[in-house]
Amino acid sequence: MSKSSQSAPVGIILAVDPDRFAEVVEALRGAGLTVTGEQPTLGTLSGTVAEDRIPALETVDGVESVDRERTIQLPPPDSPIQ
Repeated sequence: MSKSSQSAPVGIILAVDPDRFAEVVEALRGAGLTVTGEQPTLGTLSGTVAEDRIPALETVDGVESVDRERTIQLPPPDSPIQ
């Protein structure tokens, strides 16, 4: 069985130039980003993209940072370890 030529999608959070938000978001979509949330006033958005496409997103003019989403699992309140 062969591996897929495209890597699995990962969740990311981006900070972009808020003055050019719509323009930058469209460029990111063109680079392979599937947008899942937008916060234009803050200049941030979230989405998913194939892991091998992250470097392409980082080169889009107007992108200030690209970070992977992180999931943190806390133990239940009644757990002996807090």
